[in-house]
Amino acid sequence: MNQLDQLRRFTTVVADTGNFRQLAQFEPQDATTNPSLILKAVQQADYAPLLTDTVADMPGADLDAIVDHVLVRFGQAILKVVPGRVSTEVDARLSFDAEATIARARRIMALYESAGVSRERVLIKIASTWEGIQAARELERDGIRCNLTLLFSFCQAVACGDAKVKLISPFVGRIYDWYKKSAGATWDESAMSGLNDPGVRSVTQIYHYYKKHGVRTEVMGASFRNTGQIVALAGCDLLTISPELLAQLQTSNAPVVRQLDFDCAQAADIPRVRFGEAAFRWALNEDAMATEKLAEGIRAFASDAAKLDAMIESLRA
Repeated sequence: MNQLDQLRRFTTVVADTGNFRQLAQFEPQDATTNPSLILKAVQQADYAPLLTDTVADMPGADLDAIVDHVLVRFGQAILKVVPGRVSTEVDARLSFDAEATIARARRIMALYESAGVSRERVLIKIASTWEGIQAARELERDGIRCNLTLLFSFCQAVACGDAKVKLISPFVGRIYDWYKKSAGATWDESAMSGLNDPGVRSVTQIYHYYKKHGVRTEVMGASFRNTGQIVALAGCDLLTISPELLAQLQTSNAPVVRQLDFDCAQAADIPRVRFGEAAFRWALNEDAMATEKLAEGIRAFASDAAKLDAMIESLRA
């Protein structure tokens, strides 16, 4: 049995891509997208018509309305391949505006529903800022399920759980990147791999906390740099994996052992905590890695959203 099939015994496998033509070979349950993946996809010949046709169908429409239609068309195409859910992201430039995030999320969901897609099959991705988490709290009350992304710290995870969001996406690889860069020449790759990987440790802590304290939010590890990080989180609720790493798992028969489970979480010594707004902002401020990676991630997604805007404007010229 290859590693991908072994992993499925413990964890729901999700594909992290906008390239829906690649999905079938890996048989993922769900799929996730982000602005960078969508931008990459629409620059390929196979997917460019999704953009050009949408622009042609919406003469005179607002730019952000066209973008949302493009995102939903990608989501619809993905849902024809996967049996589960697709995650569609709200514009990262709204990360510090709860009301605008709520409005945009509702419009995206309305587009899906008007296309005959039930809301149970869609997760709205929102950055894990304080404002994003509060937006998700309200959306969840309305039955719009959310995937809180760009999550790097324990305080973000706790606040998401308290907001009763459906799912969080802690970023394993970007945490690893920060600590490796920070250590410089002193970094010991062998000593900091597997269960000792800082990104793996972060997700493990969050998983244990949620399971021990009955938090129903799903944990989906994301942003992997290698298959070692993935197999070290076997047993996590979900793992979203790039096609390149899915292919590597599919071609390896090395053993995969469950690392995360409910019983281990119950034995963990991890107290229940709460974060109001002031405590949340202070805890995030005190975590240099999380502060830097959250800001960096928002800037990168916002930059790619702006590039997509520019492509649309060029098509309308």
